Amino acid sequence: MASSIATPLRRLLDRLDLQQVGDSTFAGTSGQGEGTLFGGFVAAQAVIAAGRTVGDRWLHSLHAYFLRPGRHGVPIHYMVTPLRDGRTFSTRQVVARQGDEAIFTLTADFTRTTDGLAHQQSAAPDAPRPESLPDWEDLRAELLGGAHLRRGDGALEVRVCDPDSPEPGVRLPPRRRVWMRPRGVLPEEAQVHAAVLVYATDRTFLRTAARHHGLGWRLGAGASLDHAVWLHQPVRFDDWILYASESPVCRGSRALLLGEMYNAAGVRIASVAQEGLLRPV
Repeated sequence: MASSIATPLRRLLDRLDLQQVGDSTFAGTSGQGEGTLFGGFVAAQAVIAAGRTVGDRWLHSLHAYFLRPGRHGVPIHYMVTPLRDGRTFSTRQVVARQGDEAIFTLTADFTRTTDGLAHQQSAAPDAPRPESLPDWEDLRAELLGGAHLRRGDGALEVRVCDPDSPEPGVRLPPRRRVWMRPRGVLPEEAQVHAAVLVYATDRTFLRTAARHHGLGWRLGAGASLDHAVWLHQPVRFDDWILYASESPVCRGSRALLLGEMYNAAGVRIASVAQEGLLRPV
């Protein structure tokens, strides 16, 4: 995966190229940055670690808990435990550690089948085409106070169908649609496509629930508590994907998020669920 072109996507791919340091242990770099590690990044590295132990089977589901905030600049070690290898399914448990502390745990299931019964009950939601929509980072900077606060582009391009209100405290329905795609070309490796899609499932997600409480970027803080993803087919993440999310309930500052991902042809390729912590600043 190595390259001399240090684009945001290239940096992500390089960090997904884990080093094997034991029979079932892999080491990854966390990179430099501000604040805590992005949870989707840790989940993506864990998917790669688990996938390195299952051969040609593809990821179809994962269930994860974020135990502690991850830190930039500290290596992460992923310990993979094989739980089952059957004729059709392989199950792996992964524990991510920084130093002596477990920061993340994941159980992932892989399969070799792609045939069998199939149905899709509903079509993809209507959404404007991404080319006509504002960029997530531009909107975030505007809501924070101006273009000078814009962060650099990330590994994913995100276009927003349902922006937050520029007025502080405005409550909006806890629903959102965004388009996402990598800012470049992914390698052919199937596990990399799956890992980058898992990375994408944690982007913009918790802010869907914050909309209902008027918690703009300056008014609220959040953290992912747990995360589940179901991939309904082997994924290719080389074009726009529509990510529709909603938050049907929140109690005790714990918001439930539900998400659906559709490819450009309107096929539902993934479903997502998360419980996240929301708190006013």
